[in-house]
Amino acid sequence: MTSPTDDPLVTTDWLAARLDDPKVKIIDASYKMPGVLPLPADDYLAAHIPGAVFFDVNAIADRNDKRPHMYPDAAQFARDVAALGISNGDTVVAYDSGTWVAAPRAWWMFLSFGHPNVKVLDGGLQKWLREGRPTHSGKVTATPGKFQARLDSSFVRSQPQLIGNLKTQAEQLVDARPRPRFEGTVAEPWPGRRSGHIPGSRNVPYAELFDPKTGAMKPLEELRQAFAGAGVDMTKPIVTTCGSGVSALVLTLALYRLGVRGMALYDGSWAEWGLPDGPEVATGPA
Repeated sequence: MTSPTDDPLVTTDWLAARLDDPKVKIIDASYKMPGVLPLPADDYLAAHIPGAVFFDVNAIADRNDKRPHMYPDAAQFARDVAALGISNGDTVVAYDSGTWVAAPRAWWMFLSFGHPNVKVLDGGLQKWLREGRPTHSGKVTATPGKFQARLDSSFVRSQPQLIGNLKTQAEQLVDARPRPRFEGTVAEPWPGRRSGHIPGSRNVPYAELFDPKTGAMKPLEELRQAFAGAGVDMTKPIVTTCGSGVSALVLTLALYRLGVRGMALYDGSWAEWGLPDGPEVATGPA
């Protein structure tokens, strides 16, 4: 279990007290599925936490890869983050609209690229607004920072690695998608993908880990019960997955808060595995 000093979550009170701290850099990492309007960038322009810059999950990605928002290389991540005004000595606070998509993704990317000073705002913009806190509109133009990055490949998994894991079962795979998608009883929102899940994986829907009324993550004991109830052994290696490598990190964040370390993300997730010519698929409950 995390202590207050290594908990990846920070409160709205904590952030409000540091809005004028030049070493605290705030990023709005909100994301929506393709075709959902208004676009997250437009939501950001309409209202954001004072000083926040927009962290575009689709742009801070490998733009030569047809799969959605795959990890960029370290050089691109460093350039993109520096352009947002972030330097290696800064503390980064990521938030999203309050639906937990995709501040945890930004958090995990910073950790993956060797920047440990990163936090997630509990409840995001939803909680910030409910408390009557100030917002600004328009774009924040940041003074470029100086950022160096190096990817720790242990933070991510590829499809070939997971295909190998089908035989060894060395790592538990935990899927964050809603149960109907996991069980294959509904069509996938990603066009052209099959329905179902990776054989042997467990299902912990990410939306069950936070309170939809407040946007805040649920208490630690409730998080623990959610994973235990799905048959997840928190003493053994865990890889999280979802539709496209975004909501999976809500599970990772929750597990991190419970003291689990050494986890990885299947970056391609179902957007890759579910392709028509992809590996075997399972359906039904875990």
